[in-house]
Amino acid sequence: MKLWILSILLFTATANAFAQKLSPLAPKPDWRQLEAYQETITREDFVGLLENVYAPGGAAHEVISIGPDSARIQTSGAPFVLRFASASGPAKPIPRYWRSAGQLPPPSKSQPLAGLKIAIDPGHLGGTWAKIEERWFQLGNSRPVTEGDMTLYVAKLLAARLRERGAEVSFTRTKPGPTTSLTPKQLMGAARRSLAQTGSSITAYSLAKESERLVYRAAEIRQRARLVNGRIRPDLVLCLHFNAEAWGDEKNPTLTDKDHLHFLVSGALSASELSYEDQRFDMLTKLLNRTYTEEVAVTRAIAGSMSQQTRLPPYEYQGGNAVNVGGSPYIWARNLLANRLYECPVVYVEPYVMNSREVFARIQAGEYNGTRSFGGVQRKSIYQEYADSLAEGLVNYYSKRNSP
Repeated sequence: MKLWILSILLFTATANAFAQKLSPLAPKPDWRQLEAYQETITREDFVGLLENVYAPGGAAHEVISIGPDSARIQTSGAPFVLRFASASGPAKPIPRYWRSAGQLPPPSKSQPLAGLKIAIDPGHLGGTWAKIEERWFQLGNSRPVTEGDMTLYVAKLLAARLRERGAEVSFTRTKPGPTTSLTPKQLMGAARRSLAQTGSSITAYSLAKESERLVYRAAEIRQRARLVNGRIRPDLVLCLHFNAEAWGDEKNPTLTDKDHLHFLVSGALSASELSYEDQRFDMLTKLLNRTYTEEVAVTRAIAGSMSQQTRLPPYEYQGGNAVNVGGSPYIWARNLLANRLYECPVVYVEPYVMNSREVFARIQAGEYNGTRSFGGVQRKSIYQEYADSLAEGLVNYYSKRNSP
């Protein structure tokens, strides 16, 4: 009798461990969608990507069991079993909407990006939302620094350069405000559940802040992902951002001498993050889609041109939330909602510390033609430099496709 009771308790504990746990506003995963990836990846490739990129340090051991011929993935229902492709025979084609550089039509000298579909994702939001997002600061009577407005401006400059070179370019947003129709008021219930899930105090103030956060950190990015995966279906997404160090009071910000550049690809999920069923599902979709190789290849080309033109050193993560990948000090794998949800290669760009003294001065200078001196160096406007260096990296990468 005691053994029977112990068995029941163990079964109950296991079931509870994998009861459905979802990130805020995440839909319940439909694991049947992964059936399309059966026998499309070998065991060696699956393990290599899982342990070196997507879940390093054994982060997936509690939720993914790997056998000789298949992987068993825990879900809130029956486990999903992914069958590996034979190491000695051809794998089945990978079902995906995006094309690698080698699958595009040959380029020409005047149109090196011909045939390439690019989605530009201007990070964050502008206008009044920049303050709500806390991506805004102002020093005295200076020009306000608003990341969401700046990324949108760069996006428009970049789009013109890419179209001139033959690319088909789309945007995830074209205005300062959100693309999602959801409002903080509509997300009050979700905000209450989100706070309860993390054990946070639930007050009128925390509910108001969390409902706003769910608009710009969850609903907005999920809406952009629906646009990318459902309508645009690009070969590449460029997520444009500006970086920052802690600046404290937004009306009396701390300026710094630090300035750096880095790029992010999807990966480095922790065991805690993988306990969320939607994040487990999204990670596997990215892994099986095989975006990593293309992401790193195109990012290396862009890192080369941007580091040369911006003269910025690489940023180095000190915590355990990112891992250096791709053989470049500039490229890191990190689990962010955008680069996880977009089911195609993503280049997530993080140049320029907005509250560094030199970058702040360049932002105050605004847009201008030619060059001006900053720190004794002649520089283009920060927006022109951003767009030019990114476009150059893309041309360097895609112009070499289909060449011997």
